[in-house]
Amino acid sequence: MIPNKTFSAERAGKHSLHLVAIMAAVLISLSVLTRVALLFKSAAGVDFTFLNLLGIFAIGVFYDVINAAYFTLPLALYIWITPRKWWRKRWHRFVLYGIFAFFVFGLLFNAVSEWVFWDEFSSRFNFIAVDYLVYTNEVIGNIRQSYPVGIIVAGLLLTTAALVFFLKPALKRAAYQRYSFKQRSLRMLAYVTFLVLCFYLVNNKFRQFSDNTYVNELAGNGLYELFAAYRNNELDYAQFYQKIPDQDAFKKIREMIKTPESSFVDNNPFSIERKIVNPGSEKRMNVVLISVESLSADFLGTFGNTQHITPNLDSLASHSLLFTNLYATGTRTVRGLEALSICTPPTPGQSIVRRPKNEGLFSLGRVFNQKGYESKFIYGGYGYFDNMGYFFANNGYKVVDRTEIKKKEIDYENIWGVADENLFTLATREIEKTIQSGKPVFAHIMTTSNHRPFTYPDGRIDIPSHTSREGAVKYTDYAIGRFVREARSKPWFKNTLFVIVADHCASSAGKADLPVNKYRIPLMIFSPNTIKPAKMERLMSQIDLGPTILGLLNFSYQSKFFGYDIFKLEPGRERAFISTYQSLGYIRKDSLIILRPQRISDSFVPNFTDGSAKLVQSNKKLTEEGITWYQTASYQFKNKLMK
Repeated sequence: MIPNKTFSAERAGKHSLHLVAIMAAVLISLSVLTRVALLFKSAAGVDFTFLNLLGIFAIGVFYDVINAAYFTLPLALYIWITPRKWWRKRWHRFVLYGIFAFFVFGLLFNAVSEWVFWDEFSSRFNFIAVDYLVYTNEVIGNIRQSYPVGIIVAGLLLTTAALVFFLKPALKRAAYQRYSFKQRSLRMLAYVTFLVLCFYLVNNKFRQFSDNTYVNELAGNGLYELFAAYRNNELDYAQFYQKIPDQDAFKKIREMIKTPESSFVDNNPFSIERKIVNPGSEKRMNVVLISVESLSADFLGTFGNTQHITPNLDSLASHSLLFTNLYATGTRTVRGLEALSICTPPTPGQSIVRRPKNEGLFSLGRVFNQKGYESKFIYGGYGYFDNMGYFFANNGYKVVDRTEIKKKEIDYENIWGVADENLFTLATREIEKTIQSGKPVFAHIMTTSNHRPFTYPDGRIDIPSHTSREGAVKYTDYAIGRFVREARSKPWFKNTLFVIVADHCASSAGKADLPVNKYRIPLMIFSPNTIKPAKMERLMSQIDLGPTILGLLNFSYQSKFFGYDIFKLEPGRERAFISTYQSLGYIRKDSLIILRPQRISDSFVPNFTDGSAKLVQSNKKLTEEGITWYQTASYQFKNKLMK
């Protein structure tokens, strides 16, 4: 029997190496189907031109093939090391079926994961996905609470079984080892050589062929992008980005960062430390800074929304100092927390909140502590997530998180944290604890409810829980409104600045690499006894909020912040920063400069309404300004000058 089977396999030309080809074909087929599905899902944002479609599928299949070469390496290793005699055993065929079932299920699971990730971020796997692999408890919990995981897994298992059954004849024919170990070793050497060449010669930049971001993302491969992001999770500005001599950069930044109320403390050419002098007596007011999860300006009726999902915030805006032209520095909570606490432009790669050696930095909390305040970071989730607890605890804040809330005090919780109303109850308790000790308080409160799975207590608003982002926005609005109403009855209310701002927008996806409209966030400062209702319409960066608050309090202090007090800044000097983990944007007047790895820079005229951007001839002056801000910020952190 065995010789006949051997003869049959040899005549058919089938052998174990065909298993690699079968696996690669499955991967490429599923990758193409995933690409088609994502193309239809994003049809409204894709520019359907012949060249774009050609690029999506031609470049996409190229990356699929490269990814297949990497993905099939474990199977190739198995074929290489498995003794030849095993392949003649009947049981070994079932081992191969099991191996294929395992890998096919993984590929199907990846396809579903890509769909879910695209639904949230409108991109292939990227730096965010790498971060999520670190915090599996929160991420898996979020997925379980957002999607019918049991049904999805059952469907994937059935599909896997069907595919393996369909492939069974081909697998059976290929379950024959024709080559000796020496022959297999030579083929393995050639295979590994090809992978090494791919590793060094192929990167994920080839897909960046279009001005349309969706097109470029569709031309990629999710698994390939995941590992590319893992390799590039730390980006050294000096190594990857366009730069000027450090001496020149710091000479320029000292010119650009100087404002009328400041003076440099010394002549150190690499220092930006300044003495800030604000006239008049200091106002020792409590400051309650609420950074709201994913609160795009477009959600508020004040900014034109007609869904009536922010009645409390809209009411507060009409009684506040409202900032209408503020831009978030990034697309992640940690990036917003970085901007609000240490007031620095976003540096490429990880947020400083997540980086090693981020202790002892000059922060907003430290300034308040120097003024006799107690600074607190109050969070409804667990502080270990995204390293938030460690960062704030080591940079001048007392960290208060979910662990401080008793189970009976929680009306509702999901994987990200307790309901915002319970967070604000905790915040009120912590604020009063500090005030009763005789100190004013600076409380930075970070909300969590406006986040998938968009769940919250029943009966609070007229949109059922777990139905939509709009419901989560309206619930957070309800919780903030209730917090402020209850604070009105407190003796400390009259002496408190309430600052409400977003950490970032709900979505940063658009046709352009950095769609400026997706970075605009609301900011209001509410204190009816001290702040008159008004609008500030000047361009402003998230990193300017800290110095602006300190200016409103008439604080004099020594600063290492990169941010401006917008009320002291002369007209015409406004600028803003927007970024992803790789692309660094600099907005000045009606121009947008984007700096990218491989020392690339481009100049655009952005559309602040729809987020599109028109590529124009390079603006050398503004490009050098953008380089200066980002280069010096990166240099300062790397050389411990932010401490």
